[in-house]
Amino acid sequence: MEKLNRKSLGLEKKFPIKVVQFGEGNFLRAFVDYAFQRLNKELEFNAGIAIVQPLKEGMVDRINDQDGLYTLFMNGIKKGEKIQDIELITNIVKAINPYSDFADFLALAQEEELQFIVSNTTEAGIEFIESDTPNMQPPVSFPAKLTVLLYERFQHFNGDPSKGLTIIPCELIDYNSETLKKYILQYCDLWELEEAFKTWASEACTYHSTLVDRIVPGYPRAEIEEYNNKLEYQDNLIVAAEPFFLWAIEGGEALKQKLPFHKTNLNVKIVDDIRPFKMIKVRILNGAHTAMVPFSLLYGNKLVMETVNGSFTGQFVNSVISEISGTLDMDKTEILAYTEEVMDRFKNPYIKHALADIALNSISKFKVRVLPSLLGYYTANHKLPINLTFSLACLIQFYKGIWNNEVLPVKDAPEIVEAFKSAWQMGNLDLVAIRILANTDFWGEDLTNVKGLSAALVLALNEINANGIEQGFINFEKSAKEFSLST
Repeated sequence: MEKLNRKSLGLEKKFPIKVVQFGEGNFLRAFVDYAFQRLNKELEFNAGIAIVQPLKEGMVDRINDQDGLYTLFMNGIKKGEKIQDIELITNIVKAINPYSDFADFLALAQEEELQFIVSNTTEAGIEFIESDTPNMQPPVSFPAKLTVLLYERFQHFNGDPSKGLTIIPCELIDYNSETLKKYILQYCDLWELEEAFKTWASEACTYHSTLVDRIVPGYPRAEIEEYNNKLEYQDNLIVAAEPFFLWAIEGGEALKQKLPFHKTNLNVKIVDDIRPFKMIKVRILNGAHTAMVPFSLLYGNKLVMETVNGSFTGQFVNSVISEISGTLDMDKTEILAYTEEVMDRFKNPYIKHALADIALNSISKFKVRVLPSLLGYYTANHKLPINLTFSLACLIQFYKGIWNNEVLPVKDAPEIVEAFKSAWQMGNLDLVAIRILANTDFWGEDLTNVKGLSAALVLALNEINANGIEQGFINFEKSAKEFSLST
């Protein structure tokens, strides 16, 4: 079978670059790239995408090896029937590693038809690193890289306000565009860039916060032969996703004119305020995902579907969602409907979502997705939530890196991994819990101030290490009810 390439498919004519995308991972390729493909096919939007690899190690070489082409499989259930839609994504023009091809990266700023910047560099990606400089090729942080790119465009087009860009970050942090803009302007000050550029970056460019919702397991390793048998070419970059799609973007009429998704059937909502969409999605869907990962991996599961279908693990996830739902100040009927939909999506038989694939940057994810629910429950009920507290204990145990003499798939920044290693070397679980809870770099606050949390985590960690996850949780739950773990 021939390798996937443009020449063999007669797709040698490429779109002009209208989008620069920071991130080459499965989610962006199954979500943003798919969305622009729909605009191209339905409205002749004529938008090509240039991908920028945000980290030194990545997969742009593999993308370029297939001329930017890959196949998206959208698998799910509709009205009781299994469905599978297959789409060849054709709008990626090039993929660039700025660490090895910095000149090519800068050249993107000079593209005449460039209009949009999109990104998904995970929750840890939008950060301000004071040691970044404009002379680095490239700077470390994503906001610094973007500042360099914007400055190059400002200079090349002599500050033409019509060449400002529409910036649409997709990272799952609150106020993602506002935070990104703040850091760009901080780099303007730190690097002493001219005031005219700072004004251009602030006013000629527009920033739009977003909410993204689609479960994307990514490369279907276990079923790859079955997937390839449905194709007439060899594709090493297949992406599997669910059919469900929601992209909520803050913006007005001007953005609708730039991005006319309202003329398609794709569920893109350009709205004045994304907060209601974001709250329910990040807390329930993403929160349940993040809370279940360490718990499920320590239990011995490999997949999300395996977890939600298990009698013990499935009940735990349901209880986690129940605790989260109780903290949301929203219409209870709406929350219930969304919760039921989420559980159906988790149980999608086509989605083999590996828990290890969700484990990336679990600390920053827990801080954003789960911790607000845990603390919100504590504030509202004057006691700790049993399941969310146990999930935090599992997270701490998971970051030890070893369980039952097996290496766990811990994937995080070296300094975070090292901080957990140092804490676990203390041996005493009381000291481990206190050291982790007190780390404000992890949580944005000192969690030892949450009365009873440290003691509850020590209790849970003792049970986990003595009795494993299932019996450990049963014992912890009983003790928690007896002593109420109250304030």
